[in-house]
Amino acid sequence: MRSSSQGLPVAPAGSLPSEPAELERALPKLSTLRRRHVDEGRPLPTDLEALLRADGRASAQQLLVAIERRRRANRSEGQRLRGMLRYESTLWARGLLRVAGVDEAGMSPLAGPVAAAAVVFAPGTRIPGVDDCKKLDPGTRSRLAPIIREQAIAYAVAFVEPDEIDRLNIYWAGVAAMKRALAGLAVELEHVLIDGPGRGLKDIGVEHQGIIGGDRRSLSIAAASILAKTARDARMCELDTQYPGYGFSQHKGYPVKQHLRALARLGPSPVHRQSFAPVKNARRPATSDNAADTPSPGH
Repeated sequence: MRSSSQGLPVAPAGSLPSEPAELERALPKLSTLRRRHVDEGRPLPTDLEALLRADGRASAQQLLVAIERRRRANRSEGQRLRGMLRYESTLWARGLLRVAGVDEAGMSPLAGPVAAAAVVFAPGTRIPGVDDCKKLDPGTRSRLAPIIREQAIAYAVAFVEPDEIDRLNIYWAGVAAMKRALAGLAVELEHVLIDGPGRGLKDIGVEHQGIIGGDRRSLSIAAASILAKTARDARMCELDTQYPGYGFSQHKGYPVKQHLRALARLGPSPVHRQSFAPVKNARRPATSDNAADTPSPGH
């Protein structure tokens, strides 16, 4: 008996087993086929599909239905990715090959830094599942981030810390973070795709284009949004160990009820953005009564 393209034993073409027991012996385990061709989305070889179609077991026919459903999903994802690459593809067709997408994360939290990332892909790169980070759950973002880093020609992540946010204001802090991420790339850029209007990046010295909703319309920007978000989330988990009690690892500094209650109880920490109104409102005079409540680094 020969093997399929994936090393699995199959019957020779034109000689499908006629008996159910023979079919079962000729087919790999259905659990193996489900893992490969449904969970992992690998193409199903024609010879294996013929065996499955000849198998009268309900479980085999259900597997075929699941495989066809996965095929439709793969086709739909391919179409989505083509749409996500329309800006990059136009630039690549002009001969501009080093195109960066840049985006920031963490503009609205009350604590922690603003993060930004920049990503450059080789022409034609496609990574299934990459989308605006806000559409993805934490597990999906964490799964995609190392794939993005591996497939990118270059990437960089940069931060602007809370004290600088207070000096600059949040808009210019976001701009500064994006500029630092672009400056951190180890390639000479030919074009930059920016999430939003991009007015603050007019002086970057590279041809650039602002795209409203760019994190859902450009693969490079979406990938940057994922790297920025995962990097910032990791930083907030670190800050949670330094300043316990605020719940940074859960809400990442956003102004949710849990965070506002902790602010009211403990007062602002050194990593809170002191210029933000809820933080200002939570400030309390330093007294012996509340000093014991206020977390310090490492405690």
